[in-house]
Amino acid sequence: MRGTASYGRRSETPVVSQAPVAPFAGAAQKAKKRVLFVCIGNSCRSQMAEALARAYGSDVVEAQSAGLSPATMISPLTKQILQERNIRMDGHFPKGFDIMVREQYDVIVNMSGQNLQGETRLLTSARVIDWRVPDPIGRTDEVYRSVAAQIEGLVMALILELRAV
Repeated sequence: MRGTASYGRRSETPVVSQAPVAPFAGAAQKAKKRVLFVCIGNSCRSQMAEALARAYGSDVVEAQSAGLSPATMISPLTKQILQERNIRMDGHFPKGFDIMVREQYDVIVNMSGQNLQGETRLLTSARVIDWRVPDPIGRTDEVYRSVAAQIEGLVMALILELRAV
């Protein structure tokens, strides 16, 4: 413990005054991994994954999402199911894969069910992971909850993997 000790006249018990401790200046922070979550419409699955990754892994992940054929809006059930988990989606909107992939990513998580390697030559620098997650669009809120739970587990596993490297 850093500080100074003084002894009182009546007691031999030291009194320690604490000096503020600054963070270790030599500690290097790990660079965040840039992760792009991809599905078909960027209205459900990839939006869920992006929001969950931002909420749970902001220390190691810089998350984005995109769709191969982006919808005009995020599914209201996507927002509702994430709100039930206290996950916010402020500022989220559907984005196209062709625009988002112009940036560099460390990992691209493909939930579209399609082969992304043919989509662009820019994928060669990113690790592509395929997650088989059913598309909940047009389905019941129970299906959305089930899909959200599956994605949450996959996102948590990815975050833990990225923290370990």
